[in-house]
Amino acid sequence: METATLGGGCFWCLEAVYLGLKGVSAVKSGYAGGQVANPTYAQVCGKQTGHAEVVQVTFNPAEVSYADLLRVFFTIHDPTTANRQGADVGPQYRSIILTHSDAQAATAEAVMAEMTAAGVWGAPIVTEIEPLETFWPAEPEHDNYFALNPYSGYCRAVVAPKVQKFRKSFADRVKA
Repeated sequence: METATLGGGCFWCLEAVYLGLKGVSAVKSGYAGGQVANPTYAQVCGKQTGHAEVVQVTFNPAEVSYADLLRVFFTIHDPTTANRQGADVGPQYRSIILTHSDAQAATAEAVMAEMTAAGVWGAPIVTEIEPLETFWPAEPEHDNYFALNPYSGYCRAVVAPKVQKFRKSFADRVKA
């Protein structure tokens, strides 16, 4: 098993998508990329920690490659807007790939170049790529958020469309 750490807006969106991807065994929401130890959701949303909302994805590389995890990542969020995903604004919503090895960093650069060359978004990709220093798990109430709150306004308006886009774009990779 390997681990990927990704931030692309609200962690509830990424968690919901990756939990449905074949080869993924676990997804944990959390915070990374900042300078405050053991931050809380309120602190991160207060924009004073430097952290992004991220997910840590545990996956089997024999079933899904790191490159394919990143292709999903670049499809389900807008990597062309700094510190923003739709109405969610702030540094905690930035597009960021936090790598666990030099190999992951090289793959992230290659996939980002692939997406740029394909013109998938029609604008420059601003995703940050940097080594992971520390992952801070989010509070338990963020675990499995979409599955537990599918009818909340945010989940219906923001999370559900991203899950639908994933299922449509990667139909052959959705868990049964």
